[in-house]
Amino acid sequence: MTPPRISFEFFPPQSLEASFRLWETVQALAPLNPAFVSVTYGAGGTTRKLTHEAVTTIHKNYGLNVAAHLTCVDATREETLEIARAYAEAGVKEIVALRGDPPKGASGFTPHPEGFASSVELVEALAETGDFRLHVGAYPEPHPESPGTSSDVAWLRRKVAAGASSAITQFFFSPDIYFRFRDAAVAAGVDVPIIPGIMPVNSWKGVRGFAARCGASVPASLDARFSAAVEAGREATFAVEQCTELCEALIAGGVEDLHFYTLNRPQLTQQVCANLGIRPAAESAA
Repeated sequence: MTPPRISFEFFPPQSLEASFRLWETVQALAPLNPAFVSVTYGAGGTTRKLTHEAVTTIHKNYGLNVAAHLTCVDATREETLEIARAYAEAGVKEIVALRGDPPKGASGFTPHPEGFASSVELVEALAETGDFRLHVGAYPEPHPESPGTSSDVAWLRRKVAAGASSAITQFFFSPDIYFRFRDAAVAAGVDVPIIPGIMPVNSWKGVRGFAARCGASVPASLDARFSAAVEAGREATFAVEQCTELCEALIAGGVEDLHFYTLNRPQLTQQVCANLGIRPAAESAA
């Protein structure tokens, strides 16, 4: 089995303790030679400055190819494009362009009166600059605000037409969910890589709650197996097994890229990568 290309997602720290955890995570995973790493943007744009600091620091100090998350939320077009210009000046060449989650307490997304109304508009504007390779989001199971998969496929097709060069999916637990979405997207004319988003489960309780909020279905059999593992005190061991099995099934189905949502906790991602034959460059050379 040929190891896949990999990428990692981090989130910006909001405390001193979180800062230490982020840099420890970057140091642990950088030797695995990811194709890129991404840094998230808080709901409602709340981590805009922190995201910029994390992106530029990772790019400068670790030499990694960093993709900065950029959203449409709570900012004018000019403010958003100014952030993009600052990234370009710092040498950042990739952006994950998203509509973004609304601020806490808001019932839904409301565009800024002078801002981008959708991710499609954001992608179009960023593509016109010619400064970035653009990634966008994709939803193998319907987005909570979507009427169904066909609508999500149509939105993805519009984002690709606007200038996106790849898509990264929301996490999922069954490889068939990814394959059905990929095949539907390809049939609709989407011709860019659709990279599976992989969530190593650090806490089944936490991930299960997150899945409910973002529309990721949880197979009853998987819930039972995780619950049994938690009861037996082997949650982390089973999490690595489950994630490795998912990745192997995706690779067997032709997937060449995997994007890991690390939650700034590197251990499970490291173990899964090792199981897939991905090891630090120095170790591989030896």
